[in-house]
Amino acid sequence: MMSAFKLLNYSGQALATRAMSSGITRLQDKVAIVTASTDGIGFAIAKRLAEEGANVVISSRKEKNVQKALSELHSAGLKKTFGIPCHVAKKEDRESLFKLVEDKFGHLDILVSNAAVNPAVGDVFDCPEEVWDKIFEINVKCAFMLSKEAIPLMKKAGSGSIVYISSIAGFHPISLLGAYSVSKTALLGLTKAGAADLAKENIRVNCIAPGIIQTKFSSALTDTEDIKETILQSIPLRRLGKPSEITGAVAFLCSDDASYLTGETIIITGGSPSRL
Repeated sequence: MMSAFKLLNYSGQALATRAMSSGITRLQDKVAIVTASTDGIGFAIAKRLAEEGANVVISSRKEKNVQKALSELHSAGLKKTFGIPCHVAKKEDRESLFKLVEDKFGHLDILVSNAAVNPAVGDVFDCPEEVWDKIFEINVKCAFMLSKEAIPLMKKAGSGSIVYISSIAGFHPISLLGAYSVSKTALLGLTKAGAADLAKENIRVNCIAPGIIQTKFSSALTDTEDIKETILQSIPLRRLGKPSEITGAVAFLCSDDASYLTGETIIITGGSPSRL
């Protein structure tokens, strides 16, 4: 007889696989940018948007990572995927990213801001000033700047959807990730303020707050068995999430199915508590 844990784990895999192979084309011919999208959650989101019919522009700091991700997407039959190196903290890189979209498509429908860093671990007040500045530059300021730069292209489309990738740490700070946690809380505020300001332009702004997802980025928390076990004890589903389990909610927020939804955060944590 299958154990409860195995059943839950299998169910999560099955639901994600079923969703990604369902042939849904809610985003047919939409134009999307997904930042930090050559690995982990960002790559999974880009793949899902492309599977639902969108033209997707991926980006990452390194050219080789962009080419590797594009090769994988094209091999999967997702030919409407394009890529460009982009360090989101560099204005000239962001300009090149948006110029590619404007030259190729003339407008933008979707922006998924996924880029984030956490260069140091520790309590929030142990964070050195230069590390604090780096975290807030990438995790918050760049999300803000990307949105500002996306708005003119979304106005050309007549509507748009911006999705920020926050974290459960934005609701319940993780002790080892003090400054990172605060930066992810800031994205919740940016979502609310941005949604109110951009509603008149028919641009919706929403947010996803994943729990602990099994990626390279989370390896500091998941590669040590004691820490991993402590994390699992706080998750009612008793397992880590997979990048593919974030993608359905993002695709929903970017589609007309969510046309009356703005200023909200969808929390995907396996049941972990999520109140500020």
